[in-house]
Amino acid sequence: MNRYPLWKNILIGLILLWGLIYTLPNFYGEVPAVQVSSAKATLKLDAAEMTGRVADTLREAGIEHTGIFSDAGSVRARFATTDTQLRAKDVIERALNPDPADPSYVVALNLLSASPAWLTSINALPMYLGLDLRGGVHFLLEVDMPGALTKRLDATTGDLRTLMRDKNVRHAGITREGETVVVRFRDAEQREAGRRAILDSTADLALADRNDRADDFRLVATLTPQAQQTMRDFALKQNITTLHNRINELGVAEPVIQQQGAARIVVQLPGVQDVAKAKDILGRTATLEVRMVDDSPGALEQALGGSIPFGTELYTERGGSPLLVSKQVVLTGERLTDAQPGFDGQTNEPAVHLTLDAAGARIFRDVTRESVGKRMAILLIEKGKGEVVTAPVIRSEIGGGRVQISGRMTTTEANDVALLLRAGSLAAPMEIIEERTVGPSLGAENIEKGFNSTLWGFLAIVVFMSAYYMLFGVVSSIALAANLLLLVALLSLLQATLTLPGIAAMALTLGMAIDANVLINERIREELRNGSSPQAAISAGYDRAWDTILDSNITTLIAGIALLVFGSGPVRGFAVVHCLGILTSMFSAILVSRMLINFIYGRRRKVDALSIGQVWKPAADAGGK
Repeated sequence: MNRYPLWKNILIGLILLWGLIYTLPNFYGEVPAVQVSSAKATLKLDAAEMTGRVADTLREAGIEHTGIFSDAGSVRARFATTDTQLRAKDVIERALNPDPADPSYVVALNLLSASPAWLTSINALPMYLGLDLRGGVHFLLEVDMPGALTKRLDATTGDLRTLMRDKNVRHAGITREGETVVVRFRDAEQREAGRRAILDSTADLALADRNDRADDFRLVATLTPQAQQTMRDFALKQNITTLHNRINELGVAEPVIQQQGAARIVVQLPGVQDVAKAKDILGRTATLEVRMVDDSPGALEQALGGSIPFGTELYTERGGSPLLVSKQVVLTGERLTDAQPGFDGQTNEPAVHLTLDAAGARIFRDVTRESVGKRMAILLIEKGKGEVVTAPVIRSEIGGGRVQISGRMTTTEANDVALLLRAGSLAAPMEIIEERTVGPSLGAENIEKGFNSTLWGFLAIVVFMSAYYMLFGVVSSIALAANLLLLVALLSLLQATLTLPGIAAMALTLGMAIDANVLINERIREELRNGSSPQAAISAGYDRAWDTILDSNITTLIAGIALLVFGSGPVRGFAVVHCLGILTSMFSAILVSRMLINFIYGRRRKVDALSIGQVWKPAADAGGK
């Protein structure tokens, strides 16, 4: 009656073993490490190649390491002591960046898990520690939405001038006045022609007539609410993406960059203490430029020989090929409104689709019409230095403001290029409105206090359950330990960031998890009071408590999901641990505890009594006995 089939016991055992393995890395701590990542947005780091270069460099210098690990964007070498770490950083820096003025890679000091290689090989990694536990810097940035709107209206003013000229519509001036663009005409006929031209070219403007004098006919253009919302969303999205690219230079293991409200961005950099450098990275500017490639016979060879032709500059194309580019800028990133990865409609090869504004479309159309067969370079200019993202050949005139970049690209590269083109610069200026630094000593103190609170809470529960429910209380305590084990394993597997609210959620989970075992134990006691045999009481106790446990946990889970959906920052961190804790508590309280009880009582044919504490029977029954 109280026996699990063999397969269920094995399955529960394997889950507990999995939980133990994926919890272990959190107990090994961290050791000094050196992280290598790309310093340039257009330089893609080859993890396998870089791992070999770092290993060779350290071997030649006679520096011992305890492991070299790589991920999608960085390579990290682990060392036994901080002295070895500092020596290794200097050696790797000199090997990878022969020109300190123009570094290709960022070589940063970092911390890495000290867990054995066999754990790392199966992706068993520790949880990341948040800002309040590890220390670091916190910034709250506000995006200047009025400034972004002004920038958009200024661009619209230039676009309308170009449109009126292309459509041969005579006007008496186009100016921006506040949050509107005013187009003046001398007669109603030209105003109607201007209205038709504007409505045919864009749906982002709402037009209204205004006559201040008898001979003054004006057309007032304002951005539609939908266009303004799209502009705000784009500005926030692009700024967040740009910040992600910039933060990579700091070598932060798990930065937090997320939207807060309608116009603010929170940036948390755990482990970073250099506030000045962090500010420099966040405030950095970058621009996108489109220039023509100089393919004149012998020009490239002349430039490589040291004599660069007048009016040109020498750059390096993606892949390492040298490229001679004109200094004259055809287009800048201000004319780019969007960049998305896709596929070439004719060859089905990966491509990047660009969208230009009205003025950019006209310029691009004229340039491509005059330059068929020539190459056009797209450069990303950052910190005064340029990198060629791509240099395609112009096949035909390109009109309509939609441009396609294709040729020798994989799907991943197309996504990367689209990301770079979208995130080359900030879509709107930002201002740091809040800044604070959390020291590592305070983080260590927070960890100690959080760990002690969880530990003492767990021990208090164990003492109470063991004293009140005897052997069943001990089993409940073991199930509670299994719950905590599985919760930490899940958080480690998901590579979640643990914060103080997360530790609070763990402590709360302990109290909530033991509640299920209290319900089961009390139900078993009730069955015994009603005269059921010990074996029948165990079976009925677990079966009949299930509905109550399920209902209570579902209602609590709904509240946790609400916090997860509508909360932000620390609230979301609390909600993640809370929701996962509910799921693991149901597994441990019901399956793990019953498996242990089955092992103790299920194989015995006759059980005289259960070690579950005092079973108080009704007074009438007691007198009858």
